[in-house]
Amino acid sequence: MAVETEAATPGLALAETDINWNRLDKTRFHIIGAILFTAQSALLHPTAVVKTRMQVDGSGLSHMGGISVFRHILKSDGIPGLFRGFGTSAIGSLPGRVLALTSLEVSKDMMFKYTKHLDMPEATRVGIANGVAGLSSNLVSCVYYVPLDVVCQRLMVQGLPGTAYCSGPFDVVHKVMKAEGFRGMYRGFGLTAVTQSPAYALWWGVYGAAQHMIWRSLDYRENTERKPSHLEMATVQASAGIVAGACSSVVTTPIDTVKTRLQVMDNYGAGRPSVMKTAKTLLKEDGWRGFYRGFGPRFLNMSLYGTTMIVTYELIKRLSLKQA
Repeated sequence: MAVETEAATPGLALAETDINWNRLDKTRFHIIGAILFTAQSALLHPTAVVKTRMQVDGSGLSHMGGISVFRHILKSDGIPGLFRGFGTSAIGSLPGRVLALTSLEVSKDMMFKYTKHLDMPEATRVGIANGVAGLSSNLVSCVYYVPLDVVCQRLMVQGLPGTAYCSGPFDVVHKVMKAEGFRGMYRGFGLTAVTQSPAYALWWGVYGAAQHMIWRSLDYRENTERKPSHLEMATVQASAGIVAGACSSVVTTPIDTVKTRLQVMDNYGAGRPSVMKTAKTLLKEDGWRGFYRGFGPRFLNMSLYGTTMIVTYELIKRLSLKQA
């Protein structure tokens, strides 16, 4: 990802990691991506459930550690409790992934071409191209993912105080539409679009720059004959993903906490829930530390997600190369 176009890094020793949009078999790219990313989501879904319950629940779980909440869910609901909402998320995410991956690669390719002749350090250029691509990808997919997020998170918090019971995803949609109309499916949309887009830009920008700097620190430079092994590629990409995930989780957890509560809580009294009302409730309940409810699981989720996602993503691209 840090060196994504041939035009961007002519003669670079990392040329075999350089797989741009034009070199991909688009059908294979999306099919393989759907399979591998669904498997990855299954592995990480329990951390999302733990994080969401810590952010929403006011009866005690919000003041427990992530491991304790994990054990509590396992004891009370068993394994199925850790995978609440996964089926809806996995199936519903497929069209969104096509939108996100396509816009990510196309916009990244365009940015590398537009910045080709600009006088700036290569790491900066790589960071900017990846950051703009992440921003564009999120904006395109946000319209699709916010309603899905509302449904999935409501399924994750079934039975908690302040939440309505729903028998399944279609029941969630029916109850939200009945109570608030189509607008209810987009609770938190503005907050998501305004905050997640910069967060995605931060993640991809940090990832791109970090990977570029790691390669340079390992003395992989232009016009060198030494080529990185597949293990080296995966290790460097994973390390850059961890750095990007850590930075993003620190910056975005407070906003994520407000967004999650805004999307799932129903006991705010008269009037439609708002960002300010939700933030004031959090502040009243637990002070400023309330905005970092679920930080541990979110940090773990984003770090693991960043690591597994980017290694999986690079593998998908290598498997999707057009046949000569």
